[in-house]
Amino acid sequence: MRAARLIKMVLLLQSRPSMTAAELARELEVSERTVTRDAQALSEAGVPVYADRGRAGGYRLIGGYRTRLTGLARSEAEALFLSGVPGALREMGLEDAASAARLKVSAALLPSLRDASRTSAQRFHLDAPNWFSEPKSPELLPAVADAVWDDRRVTARYRGREGEVERELEPYGLVLKAGVWYLCARVADGGSFRVYRIDRFTAVTAGEARFERDEEFDLPGFWAERAEQFARSILRAEVVVRLSGDGVRRLPYVVDPASAREALAAADAADEDGWLTLTLPVESEQVARTQLAGLGPEVEVLAPESLRARFAEDARRLGRLYGT
Repeated sequence: MRAARLIKMVLLLQSRPSMTAAELARELEVSERTVTRDAQALSEAGVPVYADRGRAGGYRLIGGYRTRLTGLARSEAEALFLSGVPGALREMGLEDAASAARLKVSAALLPSLRDASRTSAQRFHLDAPNWFSEPKSPELLPAVADAVWDDRRVTARYRGREGEVERELEPYGLVLKAGVWYLCARVADGGSFRVYRIDRFTAVTAGEARFERDEEFDLPGFWAERAEQFARSILRAEVVVRLSGDGVRRLPYVVDPASAREALAAADAADEDGWLTLTLPVESEQVARTQLAGLGPEVEVLAPESLRARFAEDARRLGRLYGT
C-alpha cells in the first residue's frame, strides 16, 4: 500500500513543477504529516525530492529527475479508455485505476503537453442520467463489472416478471443508458444473449471458471438491436389521429420518434384544411392520452372511441376551467 502511494507521489511531482503538502495530501488521501514522512523516505531512497520552505513552498523534483515507473497495468489501461465518464468509473470501482493511469500517461508526456488532461476536462463532460432523476448506483455493479473485465462466469439471482430466478451467465458487457446500468450476457453453455437490469440482481457470485469470449460479439451493435426491439415490443396498441401542421412537427417530441416517423411516412396526403390523418403505434391508451395531451389543440383523436371520449371529457373540463 505504501509503495503504491510513494510511486504515485513521484508521478504527481514529475507531472507538475511543484506541489504543496496540502495538495499532495488531498491527492494521496493522507495527512500532511504522512506526506512529510513519505517525502523523507523517497529522499533516503535516492529520489531527489526537495522541500521549499515558506508560505509559497512545497515539494518538487530536482535535477530533471524522471522515473521509469510509467508502465500501465492492464486494469489501468482499460480504465484509461473510460476516463471521459468519471461517474461510470466510480460506480464500477475503477476510479483509482483510472487515476493511476492518467498520472502515468501525464508523467510520460513532454512538459508542454501535461496540461492536456486538464484542458480536455474543462471542455467536455458527459452527464448520462436523465433530467429530474436521482440515479442510484446498483450495489452489485462492482462485482458484475469485475466479472465482465475478467471474462468470469457468474451465478446470478434476478427479479423477473415471474419471480426470482437463478442463472449461470457469461457477462459480456455493460451499458449505461439514461442513468440505468444493464448487463449484456449469454446464458452459460451455449444459451442465448440477453439483457438484464443490474439493479434487479439480488445476488451475484463469480466463480473460478472463465468463459471463451465470442470475438464476433459487437456490444454497440447488439445493444442497438435489442433497444429497437424493446421499443417496438412495448407498442402494443394503435390510435388514429388527425394532426395540424404544428402537430406534425411536434409529434416526434411527445411519442417514440421512430414510430412517429414511420407513421408520418405511411400517412396519406393532408386534407383541405392541412390536417394529416395517421395510425400511430402506442404503448397503451393511458400512455397515449398522456403523450398526445402535450399537443393540445393540434391533435384530434379519431379512434379508438374510448380514447376519443377521454379527450372529449378532458376538453370539457378545460372549458369549465377557462371558460367565461
